[in-house]
Amino acid sequence: MKKGLWLFTLALTALASVSQADDAAIKQALQQKVGATQIDILPSPIAGLQTVLTEGGVLYVSSDGKHILSGPLYDISGPMPVNATNEQLGPILSKRLEALKDEMIIYKAPQEKYVVTVFTDITCGYCTKLHKEMSGYNDLGITVRYLAYPRQGPDSDAEKKMASIWCAEDRMTAFDNAMTGKAVKPATCKIDLKRHYELGSLYGIQGTPAIIVDGATVVPGYSAPSDLKASLDAYIAHKNVAKAK
Repeated sequence: MKKGLWLFTLALTALASVSQADDAAIKQALQQKVGATQIDILPSPIAGLQTVLTEGGVLYVSSDGKHILSGPLYDISGPMPVNATNEQLGPILSKRLEALKDEMIIYKAPQEKYVVTVFTDITCGYCTKLHKEMSGYNDLGITVRYLAYPRQGPDSDAEKKMASIWCAEDRMTAFDNAMTGKAVKPATCKIDLKRHYELGSLYGIQGTPAIIVDGATVVPGYSAPSDLKASLDAYIAHKNVAKAK
């Protein structure tokens, strides 16, 4: 082996060893200090920090595991601030979102133009308002897919009621009834809504409804059908311009 190639290989091996040591330190710190059990470590845009996906959301952790930052990271180098967290994690979040497709309650538009996923809570007033206007979204070509995000967290009363809805023989009817104030009939099954909640936390959701566009972009709060349609039109137009450059 030539000397230059040997030195390059040696350097790569050393870097890999350091990376593994850093990851081990981070995992140990998060397990011991914050009780995290689901830990996926990725590089971050900032030197000295790692992007870490946990069941409680996204963290930025120093390589030695001693310092933690929580919340989205924004890139302000361009004309507008960009959520660098969701931009980096977009493909991962989108894949995890689609993995829950069979557990979604879906209101399909007859002439579908857009598909959005809404993290919802049956105790949320604006979630109820959004659902009452479902025909308006569908008429504009917007298919709405629901996942559960009980704001009070897993094991809350809202989560238990929503679990019964998701386990009902007819989820859509059970959900419609709950959104009109009718009592939720108890039901059990193997669906674990903690998966919905944990995914919502990775998106950085702070409240409901939270609308996910294109698998990565979060539109927080309620949007009237016409407003959401206008936002989706603008988003796609911007995306197409960016692709053309």
